[in-house]
Amino acid sequence: MTTVPVKLAVGDAAPALDLPLAGGGRVTLEDLAGAPALLWFYPAANTSLCTKQACDLRDNHQMFLDAGYRVIGVSPDPVPELDRFIAEQDLPYDLASDESHAVMAAYGAWGEKNMYGKLVEGVIRSTFAIDAEGRIEFAKYRVGTPKHIALLQEKLGL
Repeated sequence: MTTVPVKLAVGDAAPALDLPLAGGGRVTLEDLAGAPALLWFYPAANTSLCTKQACDLRDNHQMFLDAGYRVIGVSPDPVPELDRFIAEQDLPYDLASDESHAVMAAYGAWGEKNMYGKLVEGVIRSTFAIDAEGRIEFAKYRVGTPKHIALLQEKLGL
């Protein structure tokens, strides 16, 4: 059975989330209230495109902090794999595990996609900015890794 992803738009309420974090603890939508957050959904830690995206966000992390954003990466990887990813890539932001794919599905970041000419179900590389009130202020599906940071700078005014 395939899942057709929902599509969030600017102004929509951000779906609830409650996920375990690398290094311990959890993150909920309520934890993010009062300040903007950047959620980026990616397929797998320590793969080439995901590592490139993670390191681009790492190298530009201060820009997001200066604008008040908390950056959180979400993947279906188990927490020990996320711990390894953080250590190996020296990532300064949180990574959350969504092994059930429930949060990814709620954000439209899980569903059917074309991978090398074959339809498969999996993570749809996506990025969302959530404002301090819990509303989507930016949504991008099928993020192009090489232009990710430039896109965020333009759309979020960073």
